[in-house]
Amino acid sequence: MTDTTLQLEDAAIGLDADTPAAWSAATWFAVISLAATSFALVSAEFLPAGLLTPMARDLGISEGTAGQVVTATASVGAVTAMLSNVLIGRLNRKTVLVGLMALAVASNILAALAPNFWLLLLGRAGLGIALSAFWALSVAVVARLVGANATGRGMAIVTLGVSLATIAAPSLGALISDWLGWRSAMAMTAGLAVLAMLAQLLSLPTLPATTSNSLADVFRLTRRRGIQIGMLAIVLLMTGHFAGSVYVRPFLEHVTLLATGPIALALLGFGIAAVIGNIAGGRMADANIHMALVVTAALMAVAALALVLWGVHIGVAFGFVTLWGFAFGMGPVVLPTNLSRAAPDALEAAGSLMVVSFQVAITIGAVVGGYVVDTYGATAPLTVTAILAASTAVLALLQPRA
Repeated sequence: MTDTTLQLEDAAIGLDADTPAAWSAATWFAVISLAATSFALVSAEFLPAGLLTPMARDLGISEGTAGQVVTATASVGAVTAMLSNVLIGRLNRKTVLVGLMALAVASNILAALAPNFWLLLLGRAGLGIALSAFWALSVAVVARLVGANATGRGMAIVTLGVSLATIAAPSLGALISDWLGWRSAMAMTAGLAVLAMLAQLLSLPTLPATTSNSLADVFRLTRRRGIQIGMLAIVLLMTGHFAGSVYVRPFLEHVTLLATGPIALALLGFGIAAVIGNIAGGRMADANIHMALVVTAALMAVAALALVLWGVHIGVAFGFVTLWGFAFGMGPVVLPTNLSRAAPDALEAAGSLMVVSFQVAITIGAVVGGYVVDTYGATAPLTVTAILAASTAVLALLQPRA
């Protein structure tokens, strides 16, 4: 059997055995360009959360119908994640990344100019393709830029754009919409995508394809136990997070009895802690990926359970909402890095499975969270979070070492 390390060296994809002592300026610029890309794409993804009312009014549709622009992005993205690394064949990966940002620019412009709901939906579908294809490639590209043993650190920087966009996009979108209209807010996301595309053009080295994936290759990868456990960890932890995090505000309103101002402060703490967790997750993932996964899941389980048990107390609520944010910030770094360690010879195919796992988790989390909050009340979704996060921690402890 051919040694995997030799395969990777022959492919010259930069998966070094030793973590580089320091990155060159060129490496930093390349990784930061990917962070700018994630910020631009996720800003566009979350922007409609602050625009639904004026968007619905302008297009003559209900807010519920307008909300389907988010569904279109996610559903198209789930299909794209499975096919993207197959369809790009042996194209240079830099060309692919720049092309995806060009698609994001065109999609955001179409959404900004759309005279009706269907063209708006088409624009958002294009964004879904760009978003999922980028994430499917992200781990493999980062590994080639920084080396396999620094992938966690590299992904922490790339996903920092996600944390910042999650905090900024809905609120800034609402403000810009009030000042200049929702179409101007959409157009500004096209501007962000242009800047990210230029950053890629200037900073990314040429990235010749080292493999050409087939759909059979992607499915064949699911036979590996490490991949199965890695995907299950993503589904469990992120289903738990999305089932509960959406209902943190109702929990703070109905259980902790906070007013709007303190709730906003608590959610700001969640966002800031997520940024810090993002950085910490990168360092932990490179040092000990199994322990990083255990810590991420355990912190989320403790935070959710503490809110259920003692969330009536304001200090407890603030503290554990912040801890939840820290754990969530670690997740988008630790979970993909954990999955990639099971397939160092097939990072692009593993990236496809990673994105599909996240999309499935988001969908299940939304359905389960909505059902349990309507059926059992405000604490029920957080209980689901605690159970699934604790299950992920147990799964991580049982996961075989590489």
